Amino acid sequence: MNAYLELKLAWELYKRPPQQLAAAESVELDAAAARQRLLESKILASAEAAQALVTPAAVARRRAEIRARYADEEDFRADLAGIGLDAAGLEAEIARDLRIEGVLERVASSAVPATDVDAEIFYRVHAGRFAQPERRGLRHILVTFANAAERQAAHALLAGLHKQLAGADAFAAAAMKHSHCPTALEGGQLGTLARGKLYPELDAAAFALAEGALSAPVETEVGLHLLRCDAIHPAATPPFAAVRARILAALDASRRKAAQKNWIKGLKHVD
Repeated sequence: MNAYLELKLAWELYKRPPQQLAAAESVELDAAAARQRLLESKILASAEAAQALVTPAAVARRRAEIRARYADEEDFRADLAGIGLDAAGLEAEIARDLRIEGVLERVASSAVPATDVDAEIFYRVHAGRFAQPERRGLRHILVTFANAAERQAAHALLAGLHKQLAGADAFAAAAMKHSHCPTALEGGQLGTLARGKLYPELDAAAFALAEGALSAPVETEVGLHLLRCDAIHPAATPPFAAVRARILAALDASRRKAAQKNWIKGLKHVD
């Protein structure tokens, strides 16, 4: 029976049940399901499969995950019926699927865990991957305009505020009062940003500011802005200790995936 496999692959590949696929998508799905079913048969015929056990609780959890994709129980059951699956058939297919996952997890667990030495070597060889660019903590006040007169008034307002606002609290209060941007509710905070995250005009102005300084009014396609640089975070590379756990997790995941891939490659040559 390929019904459950087709249902699963349809959601994974197209985010829709099989009945809602276009003709070309159905052809692709059938081919993918055939390849997957052949591989799964070899996995279940392996020696490792004899040790993979599936509990009723695990089946129930997976069924609940599938059911959660649907608005209601009626739609869920209709889709199952449409591909020829009843409740018992669905649970049997889920149990089969979980058994396959158990085999692959057992294979993955045979991978040798990465050590701190492995992680530090990776860190030193790939130090550039961990470098953090310079970032700025920024706020802004945005005033939009619809015509030349409004533009002139907006410019005069922001130029006046530029002369009046001394600290972050005063700028935040002014943003709450004058800014047309939703960030007004957060005192105009744009967040801590690296270069390239803002409109080009704002980007250039923001990264020319000293800490605590305000820009002149800057015009973009959405209006006029007054920028404040709250903080400058210089470019830096975090120490190994700060990224050690992340590197170990990535190396372990890579080794587990490689173990599965090599094991599956061996299965494909088994008649």
